[in-house]
Amino acid sequence: MTVVGFIVVSICVFGGFLLEGGDIQVLIQPIEMLIICGAAGGSLLISSPMSEIKAIIHQSLHALTGNGKTKEEYTELLLLLFELIKTAKGNLLGLEAHVENPEGSDIFKRYPGVLSNHHVIHFICDTLKVQISSPVSPYDLEDLMDADLNTTHHEEAIAPATVTRIGDAMPGLGIVAAVLGVVITMGKLSQGKEVIGHSVAAALVGTFLGILISYGYIQPLSAKMNTLLDEEGQFFKVTKAALLAFAKDASPKVCVEFARRTIPPEVRPSFTEIDEATTNAGKAA
Repeated sequence: MTVVGFIVVSICVFGGFLLEGGDIQVLIQPIEMLIICGAAGGSLLISSPMSEIKAIIHQSLHALTGNGKTKEEYTELLLLLFELIKTAKGNLLGLEAHVENPEGSDIFKRYPGVLSNHHVIHFICDTLKVQISSPVSPYDLEDLMDADLNTTHHEEAIAPATVTRIGDAMPGLGIVAAVLGVVITMGKLSQGKEVIGHSVAAALVGTFLGILISYGYIQPLSAKMNTLLDEEGQFFKVTKAALLAFAKDASPKVCVEFARRTIPPEVRPSFTEIDEATTNAGKAA
């Protein structure tokens, strides 16, 4: 839908210009684009380390092609947590082999969707390792998980914040391109009205492109990046709820119910669905 949105913006803006009798060739100003986008790219290189630039590219591509978490993904997470907690209830030390090597664990292999999410896997395994090696109180464990979540969220939020900052700068860079165009126009005053008109139009296109790129493309992309980060953060909160209930010595199904209640209602599986799924998972295990 993000790509569809970009297409709708382009069709409405440029199509409206054509319907008003405009000449689309006037808007094709590669030099103006070079000035605006080149300055934006240069400012990004100045302000951001390479790791941040890579994160921006990764999150931008994910925003273009990815969707939010689905009901099936949350169900898979709940079933994984159920099996891990059930195993820990039977033999806490027996869980060690699974959390030390999740890629080789029979439990984790049954849930490839979660296993592919390395951040969540590390969060689950590191938290359970603490409980195995030196159990802490639920309050201390919650502080530990919150510290992990806050650090991760802060790091991942840098990329959309940087994209927003670049988007805010685009109208100003468009004005820079327009001013340069006006400077060039001043040298053509003796060449007639038609030449001056074309030159002024080309200069104004710089301002138009800067504003359009900012508010039509970059700012919405940044908002989508933030939305996906919030949904990923909710995935962690669901995991945290189950692990915290486990630390409070709740039964596996109660731990899963704590987690289920933190899932957004539009993608939350019902109690019956999870009850049946955990029962079948328990039998299979």
